[in-house]
Amino acid sequence: MAVRTERHENAAARYFEAWNATGPEAVAKAVAAAWAPDGGYTDPLADVRGHEQIAAVITAAHEQFPGFVFRPLGAVDGHHDTARFGWELVNEADGSAPVAGFDVITLDAEGRIRQVLGFLDRVPADA
Repeated sequence: MAVRTERHENAAARYFEAWNATGPEAVAKAVAAAWAPDGGYTDPLADVRGHEQIAAVITAAHEQFPGFVFRPLGAVDGHHDTARFGWELVNEADGSAPVAGFDVITLDAEGRIRQVLGFLDRVPADA
């Protein structure tokens, strides 16, 4: 049984703000708002810890997919200190979404992300 709370939804919203921030200062500020200082991010392509390394992963994604934004796909599903949600990477020019996945996050007592475990469900062959 899923329980959605404002805490889980707020954490997911800050997560997407971080992934959609542009420019080094904006990314750093958004990562600091979303993640605990020692927070981590793990997916099939990255396994990093700390704000600086997380910001570097986000910057690399923007460089690989210029003109794309991350959008939620469905509702946030959460309980206790854990939430999961789907997402897709959308081309702002034509609306195509060549990359999609889902993430599981754990939160600290303040509602900031301690850890992200990311899964890729759809990836282009040339990525």
